[in-house]
Amino acid sequence: MLSKTCTYAIRAMIYVCIESIQNHKVGVKAIAEEIQSPEAFTGKILQNLSRRGLINSTKGPKGGFYLDESQQQVKLLEIVTSLEGDHILTSCGLGFDFCSDEHPCPLHSHFKTIKEDYIRMLNTTSISDLSQGIGTGASYLHL
Repeated sequence: MLSKTCTYAIRAMIYVCIESIQNHKVGVKAIAEEIQSPEAFTGKILQNLSRRGLINSTKGPKGGFYLDESQQQVKLLEIVTSLEGDHILTSCGLGFDFCSDEHPCPLHSHFKTIKEDYIRMLNTTSISDLSQGIGTGASYLHL
C-alpha cells in the first residue's frame, strides 16, 4: 500500500532514529547501504524529509542526519501524508477516481474496513516504536 518513496523514507527514519538515540549522525551513503536503497534516491528522500522538518541534517565533517526527540515520536501517517498527500486516506481499493459509501465500488465495504485499520495503525505507530523492536532484536531492518 505504500510507495517505494514512503517505504524507503520510513526505513531511513528508523535507522536514523536508532543512531540518534546513540547520539550519532549518519551520512546518506551509510543510510542507503543500511536500508538497501540507491544512494541518489535516498538522498532525495532525505532532503524531502528535511524540508518538511521530519529529520534534521547538518553539513560538514561531523555532519549527517539525525532525529531529535520530537521527530522520533513522529507517527507514520505524518510521514506518509507529507510525502504522498492524503491519497491513502481517500483512495479506492480498485483504483477508481471516485468511490464512496453513497457510490461504492464492488470492493468498497471490504476495503473500507481494512483501510480504516491501516490508517489507525499508521496514526498510532511512531518511528520510535518501530526502532525499539530492532534494538531488542524482535524485528529487523533488512536480512
